[in-house]
Amino acid sequence: MKVLSIFGTRPEAIKMGPVVKAVEQTVGLTSLVCVTAQHREMLDQVLDVFDIVPDYDLDIMQAGQTLTGITTKAIEGLERVLVEASPDIVLVHGDTTTTFAGALAAFYQKIPVGHVEAGLRTFDKYQPFPEEMNRSLTGRLADFHFAPTETARQHLLNEGIADASIFVTGNTVIDALSATISDDYCFSLNTLNTIDYDRHKVISMTAHRRENLGKPLEEICEAVLEIVNTNKDVIVVYSVHLNPKVQEVAKRILGDHERIHLVPPLELKDMHNLLNRSYLVLTDSGGLQEEVPSMGKPVLVLRNVTERPEGVEAGTLKLVGTSKEKIIETTHLLLSDKSAYDKMATAVNPYGDGKASQRIAEHILNKA
Repeated sequence: MKVLSIFGTRPEAIKMGPVVKAVEQTVGLTSLVCVTAQHREMLDQVLDVFDIVPDYDLDIMQAGQTLTGITTKAIEGLERVLVEASPDIVLVHGDTTTTFAGALAAFYQKIPVGHVEAGLRTFDKYQPFPEEMNRSLTGRLADFHFAPTETARQHLLNEGIADASIFVTGNTVIDALSATISDDYCFSLNTLNTIDYDRHKVISMTAHRRENLGKPLEEICEAVLEIVNTNKDVIVVYSVHLNPKVQEVAKRILGDHERIHLVPPLELKDMHNLLNRSYLVLTDSGGLQEEVPSMGKPVLVLRNVTERPEGVEAGTLKLVGTSKEKIIETTHLLLSDKSAYDKMATAVNPYGDGKASQRIAEHILNKA
């Protein structure tokens, strides 16, 4: 049975890498990989970590690309790939534009679609944008729904998805951590090797979502600046997205501070090991909301809503939005109140046991 995995961004690659390897190792399945390269450089870093060489590479990324451009180029390129490869099942992941384009292209060829990380919802089609609708629309096209949690499964059932087509697997990002984190890790970015993680409270940060561009991102950065200025033992490492609108705000507000490191998007192993050595994490990323709790670190989510409510309910995540005052207040609490910190740090991660990819491969072999 030929399984074609389609992905195009760094977050997808991190979560699909373990799935690709599990399919490769399952007798009875043949793995094929197609990348759209919706992101190029950041995607390639992850492919190297998992030793994945794509069978098809659409290489669609271009400067100033629009959602319309990504969608149309991906669908047109994927049509050619699907006709040539003739897979028995297509796997897509999560909520990117590549995800929706892959599911739609497979539907046009009447090829079954398996949706990895299915069922996450915020129920607000503009938050996150365009991811919420990408994920929901993919759910309408998919034949097999690999839900990471029971909550995600329930969302699908509420939308009329047949119970027999839903499989609760855990989240594949937990699988990836076993291949990336080590106690004696030496960072490829030397700036990270110069930090004294024992003497300082290191805050790792990512912030780049479309809905946070402009004033919200400015408030986030102003909050971080005040946190560092009022806590002499705090160091912030901000992995700054390549988007020029993110770069401009980050450099203007946070540049040239001796305890704030603005670094380029980190290679996967660097990022995971940095998170593992951090005191807490500020992020508007989706994937980090699942990864970091398994490391025992509190996560403050720089968004007003999340499609990962299990983490909030478990106590590993806290929604702080983009208000400068709220971010400062909550971060200061965790920096100063050990009981508040420990309550989040020791909460049980609801996202799985590291065997999700194996379960997905087995389901495909037995059910597809």
